[in-house]
Amino acid sequence: MTEGSSGPERLRVVIAEDNYLVREGTRRLLEDSGTVDVVATVGTSHELLDAVGRLRPDAVVTDIRMPPGHHMEGIEAAHGIRRSHPGVGVMVLSQHADQAYAFELFKDGTSGLAYLLKDRVGDLDQLLHALREVVAGRSVIDPQVVEALVASRARIPESPVSRLTPRELEVLREMAQGKANAGIAQALFLSESAIEKHVNSIFGKLGLSQEPQLHRRVAAVLEYLREAGTGEGPRDRISPEPTGL
Repeated sequence: MTEGSSGPERLRVVIAEDNYLVREGTRRLLEDSGTVDVVATVGTSHELLDAVGRLRPDAVVTDIRMPPGHHMEGIEAAHGIRRSHPGVGVMVLSQHADQAYAFELFKDGTSGLAYLLKDRVGDLDQLLHALREVVAGRSVIDPQVVEALVASRARIPESPVSRLTPRELEVLREMAQGKANAGIAQALFLSESAIEKHVNSIFGKLGLSQEPQLHRRVAAVLEYLREAGTGEGPRDRISPEPTGL
């Protein structure tokens, strides 16, 4: 994506979805925004990889389950795209707030990836925000996924999340939406200095305060994704690349 004399050019996007109505509805919605050109719509992961290789879009919007196996073809394609074309952002859409799918998507790094529920397709502003974030190399996790994750971990006494106060949980949820301290302060009607204190407390309670090289905002959210998905330690595979979280 480059800037022309009249401002930023439209985002060039490929959509991968095997359901024709969902695919065309998403295409129409994005194109009607006036800021997106859908350069291809495809129905399989193979067609998706081919389209990305030929057209080099700015971003991809893909379903998780597609032919032939209807398993995790979209996530596997996302990993392949990020390896082969690191400049292409990928937004994965899911029907369910499934922690395991989110973990699988982010397990090898978070840069340029988003995991959103399909319900968000109807929220054009949020959809466009997520696309801009992944194109910029940042990350987005659907707040409903984080809500489910936090709720499940909070019920386990030994979970790190059980140490967080209700206010710290609110801050973590806002953090998961890619908001910086200023945005969190605005959402929660608090000062930025208060948010900074809460964020530092979260890092401390999750054992992240002594790891300056890690992007701790991502780590704070992915801590639970890893525990839910594998039961492994929280920090051994967190990407050090820049993200929006």
